[in-house]
Amino acid sequence: MSVLTFRIYFAFAANLLAIVILCRGNCGLSKCITRYLLSMAVADLMVLIFEVILYEIKDSYFPYSFLNYTPVCSLNLTLLFVSLDCSVWLTVVFTFDRFIAICAQTLRAKYCTEKIAALAVAVVSFSSVLENSAVYLIYEPRDIIDKIPWSCSVKSSFYTLPIWATYLWLDTILTPLLPFVLIVLFNALTIRHIVLANRVRSVLRGGNNIGNDTDPEMANRKKSITLLISISGSFILLWVVIFVCFVTVQFTDTQFLKSDYNDPFTIAEQTGYMLRCLSSCTNTFIYAVSQSKFRNEMKTIIKRPLELFGHMKKEK
Repeated sequence: MSVLTFRIYFAFAANLLAIVILCRGNCGLSKCITRYLLSMAVADLMVLIFEVILYEIKDSYFPYSFLNYTPVCSLNLTLLFVSLDCSVWLTVVFTFDRFIAICAQTLRAKYCTEKIAALAVAVVSFSSVLENSAVYLIYEPRDIIDKIPWSCSVKSSFYTLPIWATYLWLDTILTPLLPFVLIVLFNALTIRHIVLANRVRSVLRGGNNIGNDTDPEMANRKKSITLLISISGSFILLWVVIFVCFVTVQFTDTQFLKSDYNDPFTIAEQTGYMLRCLSSCTNTFIYAVSQSKFRNEMKTIIKRPLELFGHMKKEK
């Protein structure tokens, strides 16, 4: 088994584990937060399926399968971009939800509910499908073998026709430029509010920081900051390379998906895709580091098969 294959299996298993744990609902999180985190985990899993398994490694394991037919390849890439947009914008709406919960107490009871979270997930999913439905039309066959179109290549008209140029601009703004701005803005406002609230609470508790570690309210705020910044910060760091590539395409004659792997832009583009895939499997580790109950649930689920196997072995 290659290192790449092992990483793919590991990332896939990590997302499945996160989904199982969140579905059990024993992490001490509200139903609203659980709904967002579960939806993000599912979207990340879909990214791994469509980008890594069905697109990136198909040439290594299934070089002449139906997955390489141009219509199937185009559909897979369309679903890939739908999954990516879902993953990105679910991160944004989760960040906004935490901003409302922490900074706008008057709106918290109305907005931070499981019903609103389900509605937000549905709107993000529908909008992602609507936005990326045109992606299916931008690809053409890379080769035609025995009158069968193989693989996918971006049409040259995609970079010249005004309608496609406009679409590329809008797509770049919607993902990931606008999410970058919104995440940074909401995080900055949330952190500022928490810091100011902690200062006021510290003064009310005696004008010093003694005992803050045992203050449940301040402990919860610290956990909120840790979880929020970890998720959104990792997203920004892992998306920044591909974002620079998107902007470069807008202002230069450079094109996506070129086959010259000695070209510096192609190297940067492929690196950006790799980091973007990595962002789809980091949240599980973030939960494990920042949430003690999530760690306990993870240990329980991992130990259970081992205990069952040990019990069966003893019976034999």
